[in-house]
Amino acid sequence: MSVGVLALQGDFREHAEVLRSLGAEVELIRRPEELDRISGLVIPGGESSVMDKLARAFGVAEPLAEAVRAGLPVYGTCAGLIMLADTVIDGIEGQQSIGGFDIAVRRNAFGSQTLSFETDLDVPVLGEPPVHAIFIRAPVVESVGTRARAIATLSDGRCVAVEQDNLLGTSFHPEITGEHRFHDYFLQKVATAGFRY
Repeated sequence: MSVGVLALQGDFREHAEVLRSLGAEVELIRRPEELDRISGLVIPGGESSVMDKLARAFGVAEPLAEAVRAGLPVYGTCAGLIMLADTVIDGIEGQQSIGGFDIAVRRNAFGSQTLSFETDLDVPVLGEPPVHAIFIRAPVVESVGTRARAIATLSDGRCVAVEQDNLLGTSFHPEITGEHRFHDYFLQKVATAGFRY
């Protein structure tokens, strides 16, 4: 099973390391033709507006959007979640997303990096114990459409993890806390989907 990590910007190395530790063969994806070799993709955290510009500059944005529509399993963390959202709130002028996730996401919902925080989250699809989550200039899911479902919320009810068919998204960064259950859950989606162009 070959899983790609979009390696244009952000913490793609950390995701690749987690996926390899779970037994996946990992490809770093920078060009559209590389999408043909993978059965799933992780879009890492980073700066969503920069990632968007680079994805378009490298010609990977539209082929990736087509792959998402065709059923490619994709897991987006933080900026990756923004990239997958159908609607981006507070994006910079001209910012685009790949789309496919029936959600509206607000960029930098918790403020600047100095306002980063950690908390424990109940995530029923992952079971016990709670997930220790780190939020760094994180987005929040402002609305969840009929095709998507919230799988984790903060104590105030704000949604910070979602799934929809073969798509998975978190506002936070499990790849930097040693929390591998989201990646393992995603690999199960990849194996079940059996996606091939």
